[in-house]
Amino acid sequence: MSDSRGGHRPRRGDQPHRPAARPTADPVRLCAHQVLSAVETDDAYANLVLPHALREADLHGRDAAFVTELVYGSLRFQGRYDAMIEACIEGRGVGRLQPAMRIALRMGAHQIHGMRVPSRAAVYETVNVVKVVAGPAPVAMANAVLRKVADRPLEEWREVLLAGPEGLSTWHSHPQWIIRAFRQALLLDGRGAELEDLLEANNTPAPITLVARPGLAERDDLLAEMEDAEPTPYSPYGLRIPGGAPGEIPGVASGRVGVQDEGSQLMALLAVDVPLEGPDERWLDMCAGPGGKAALLGAVARMRGAHVIANEVADHRAELVRRAVRPNRDVVEVVTGDGRYIGEDNPEYFDRVLLDAPCTGLGSLRRRPESRWRRTPADLTVLTRLQRDLIDSAVAALRPGGVLCYVTCSPHPAETVTQVLDAVRRHPLTVLDAHPVLRGYGLELDVAAAAPVPGAAQLWPHLHRTDAMFGAVLRRE
Repeated sequence: MSDSRGGHRPRRGDQPHRPAARPTADPVRLCAHQVLSAVETDDAYANLVLPHALREADLHGRDAAFVTELVYGSLRFQGRYDAMIEACIEGRGVGRLQPAMRIALRMGAHQIHGMRVPSRAAVYETVNVVKVVAGPAPVAMANAVLRKVADRPLEEWREVLLAGPEGLSTWHSHPQWIIRAFRQALLLDGRGAELEDLLEANNTPAPITLVARPGLAERDDLLAEMEDAEPTPYSPYGLRIPGGAPGEIPGVASGRVGVQDEGSQLMALLAVDVPLEGPDERWLDMCAGPGGKAALLGAVARMRGAHVIANEVADHRAELVRRAVRPNRDVVEVVTGDGRYIGEDNPEYFDRVLLDAPCTGLGSLRRRPESRWRRTPADLTVLTRLQRDLIDSAVAALRPGGVLCYVTCSPHPAETVTQVLDAVRRHPLTVLDAHPVLRGYGLELDVAAAAPVPGAAQLWPHLHRTDAMFGAVLRRE
């Protein structure tokens, strides 16, 4: 049958063909999945990718806070959630799932057991994300797994996971080798019973800590301007805020104010405040990137008539240092070079050296949770060799009587006490007592009788609300 124009007349009930609608999902959750995918598949860092993703998705306020918690919570508790998911999958390990599916399931588990999202909503929204990022094939499986994850309350999961062969590691979501290192470090510090307190602190989101760089900004002025800010208990220049975008804080863009953990501030102050005999004008920040300590050293150096050389081996990190120190660029000279050769090129030149050595970063897991899944014991071999070489170079660069402040953002004994003890055996060095300097800032550290390096300072997240920074001051005789 034809119509009046000579074409086929459709019969009653015929419908024109339309392409199937593309699956859709909550853009807030898709943004979180995008960030987590970059972290897992591209080795990106969440703290760098997340702000850009939020701007691209035009997310602010509560939506941005939801994405932030979903990203960091999924990373912190990845080990716990993988164990839950694996217990709900018959015959398949989490590692055999496609990455997009694996990431989505972790997100769903965190919404169920780590956020105030009703289980039904968490399952429904996560299944929609799976449809978009992984296609229709795994949808039924995702739905079934997340329902099983939700069926058990968190306390019941806790009993199940702690009863496993690596219960403490699984429940607290730390690789086993890191737990062994923490246990040893705590024992050396006389705190063997505090392991679970430390693991819980690492899984607690850290507030944003700022530094009002002396001579450039006043902490009291910032506290008056910011409703939720509180002063740090030890650093006289620090303040904490519960959250927000640091780049929007007054003074950060200009370099008068910086984002810097209180422990990092204290290590920089230790480096410049430990007593020194003789000249005190030439300071070196040996591994200066990304520039927080160099900026604080520069602010203090201006007040004391000193000059700082800030060295960084990587060009892009050296540029970050330049941005951080620009208000005091006439006091801080940024150079690019391999710190292992500074001592050879500048023998006995510096009065003070701060060596914030490259390390595993195990002391900052509360702020960089993905590090726990990237680092391996094999990294220690490379890093400890580099730390040893940098110490040798730093000692060669010191004048007799000068002081070296050796710092790591890791409590791992191989990166802390072992390095200091080996340095003292190789070089004419004396370990100075760091405790009186820190006591001047109100930080009273317990000195364990069996501490292998008396006078060294070890900070802990569960005790001091800082990163687990280690610092030891060595004087060249």
